Amino acid sequence: MARAAIAGRPGVALMVATDDPAIAAHAQAVGCDAVLTDSAIATGSGRALAAALALPSPPRFVVNLQGDSPFQPEGALRAVIAALEGGAEVATPVIALDWATLDALRDHKTRSPFSGTTCARAPDGRALWFSKTIIPAIRNEDALRAAQPLSPVWRHVGLYGYALDALRRFEACAPTALENLEGLEQLRLLELGIPVMTVAVHPPRFDSSGIDTEADIARVEQLIADHGDPTPPL
Repeated sequence: MARAAIAGRPGVALMVATDDPAIAAHAQAVGCDAVLTDSAIATGSGRALAAALALPSPPRFVVNLQGDSPFQPEGALRAVIAALEGGAEVATPVIALDWATLDALRDHKTRSPFSGTTCARAPDGRALWFSKTIIPAIRNEDALRAAQPLSPVWRHVGLYGYALDALRRFEACAPTALENLEGLEQLRLLELGIPVMTVAVHPPRFDSSGIDTEADIARVEQLIADHGDPTPPL
């Protein structure tokens, strides 16, 4: 199993988990280990668990970078790992949207309503809800815009860190009703009563709202063509 020193931590297993032999072959061709997982696994988190359990010994934590979220903020991985080491069962990054970015997200959703996920969170960082709609709704928005540079909307970033037991509990449960309605696997955690800690990070240099549609693919490919490799230093 390939090993990588991530965030100064030697002996970390790094692999691509996929049910597509072509993706596995590409990962191996560029020097990354890959594991083929059961195509019946419904979520990226479930696939990450299968990959973790394929290791010679179970890891303490599993960090799952979703393939549909290539533009990660610098420091997001460190922040997620720090939250897990601080006792979080699940941790995931969020970005505070300024008003211009919120306006852009609203406009994007007129064309791709299921592209991009927002998060409502408690003052201590606990996730209260995730949605493909923009939450929360904002009363007296004009006054808020005049009073502060940041909107109250947080956008979720597709990177998850799990304590292994929490990930096992997630995968042992069938998809839940609200998870299926929104198409968001993290809602299963909340419906199961497993707390999700959000960690605030700065936005990446360039960004997308996630890859959920053909239009999103085209936009992300153009961003990569314009700006190069989107992966920041870990």
